[in-house]
Amino acid sequence: MQQPPARVRILDAAHELMLTVGLARATTKEIARAAGCSEAALYKHFTGKEELFIRVLAERLPRLTPLLRSLAAEPGQGTLQENLTEIARQAALFYEQSFPIAASLYAETQLKRRHDDAMREMGYGPHRPIEDLAAYLRAEQDLGRVARDADPYAAASLLLGACAQRAFAYDATPDATRPEVDDFAARLARTLLAGIAGLPGSTGSAGTEGAPGPG
Repeated sequence: MQQPPARVRILDAAHELMLTVGLARATTKEIARAAGCSEAALYKHFTGKEELFIRVLAERLPRLTPLLRSLAAEPGQGTLQENLTEIARQAALFYEQSFPIAASLYAETQLKRRHDDAMREMGYGPHRPIEDLAAYLRAEQDLGRVARDADPYAAASLLLGACAQRAFAYDATPDATRPEVDDFAARLARTLLAGIAGLPGSTGSAGTEGAPGPG
């Protein structure tokens, strides 16, 4: 059976090692060994561990950014509740899978600084999903499906912040169980929509969603 291309094997190996031993301990040498190639071959495809980390987030985890950008490019499709529920579901899964990888960054200041610099250079960063979701909500606001006085950036921060919290906030509960992702996403979207659509308990139905509320 033919092996996958080297780039694919390297990304797979990087993903696995970052999950199992942590980002700080997943060296390029270990990643190359796990991928069945030389370290020199790894550097033919990636500039270093910083780029590998970013590519793992972008290509091996739930595709949150493409979803947000596609919705922003074509606002008005589907209902807001359906769209926000899918965004919340993808975001919850993304943070659930990325948090164990990224957590070790915060234990080493210099490592985090290098990764922050690399993300800036490549146009990535944890702020981007918030900006992309805010852009989508502004586009819906322009169509009248989000209340005129709603704050898209604050709404985006609330939704994604809750999804990020789900990744670790429930580990200390008695049964250490996260809320089930589909139910969590639906409840979160419904609650957020009730605020930004200006209609308490709004379901985002075609005839009423986003209508400005009184006042």
